[in-house]
Amino acid sequence: MDNRSLPFYFNLTMFMNIGHQRYPAFVFCLLLYSFIVSANLLIICIISREQTLHEPMYIFIAFLSVNSVYGSTGFFPRFLMDLLSDSHLISRPLCFTQIFVVYTYASYEMTILSIMAYDRYVAVCHPLHYHRKMTSKTVYTLAFFAWASPACNLTVTIYMIVRLPLCGNNIHKVYCASWNIVKLSCVTDAVNSIVAMLGAVIVAFLPFAFILYTYLRIVVACWKKSSEVKGKVLQSCLPHVISFMIYSITSFSDTALSRQNLDEINPFVAVILSLEFVVIPPFLNPLVYGLKLPEIRRHIVKILCLKHQTKMNVCRPLPTESALIL
Repeated sequence: MDNRSLPFYFNLTMFMNIGHQRYPAFVFCLLLYSFIVSANLLIICIISREQTLHEPMYIFIAFLSVNSVYGSTGFFPRFLMDLLSDSHLISRPLCFTQIFVVYTYASYEMTILSIMAYDRYVAVCHPLHYHRKMTSKTVYTLAFFAWASPACNLTVTIYMIVRLPLCGNNIHKVYCASWNIVKLSCVTDAVNSIVAMLGAVIVAFLPFAFILYTYLRIVVACWKKSSEVKGKVLQSCLPHVISFMIYSITSFSDTALSRQNLDEINPFVAVILSLEFVVIPPFLNPLVYGLKLPEIRRHIVKILCLKHQTKMNVCRPLPTESALIL
């Protein structure tokens, strides 16, 4: 393998020349990034500070917010720099670091949603055994595997990709993506293809199938229950279902896009579709959980009212609603 097969820089070719419009785009993306970080940090602070929210469901929501900050920070700073730059070269080490962060973020999102689905399944289908099954030890064991498994899988995948001899350095993307680098390979390696396929099945499809199975069991368990019980289950599970649907749709858009001929797609549309999964879930998750779950909403309103010192009739406390365990 000679040095020509290991380019030290990759060129991100999907950036369009938008002239002076780059400055409004930069400001918009900076504000978007600031909101994502601020909103998710607010959720994390509320859950960590309030003793009443130290329940499995809320701890997993905090993990989801941590992952949103992690993924956004792994993407936005470099993207903001590229918006203002005429050159979009990225060094090889930095490129593979970005791949690790962005893809572990995507994997963490799915594994965290999986353990959240399991938590709701136990709460609805085995309510009498909930506290026995969802102990602190269980919660942190599940969290450990949710974080460790994708990291190990991505480490192996990136190691396989790093060893590939490459016949080019143009990545048709606005960020480094593993599949785009694999397509630059000078050789067809069956082992790498098999490893990549198995990794995709383990990290994506197995959690996806598990989430669908658990929510199907919840629907079956509630089918003949009273409307009051169904309402409580819906209130408890709806934010998780919304987050799961948002992430599934946005990640599918990026996956489908990577298999298309991008020369036949409008460049602006291609950029939007490729960014959805790393922008939309971190942006919407704090809104979904902050607005849909009464306990979190109550503490957000309390903080906002104290901050702005509004009148008591505007900031009167919302009725306390205990965390739904069901």
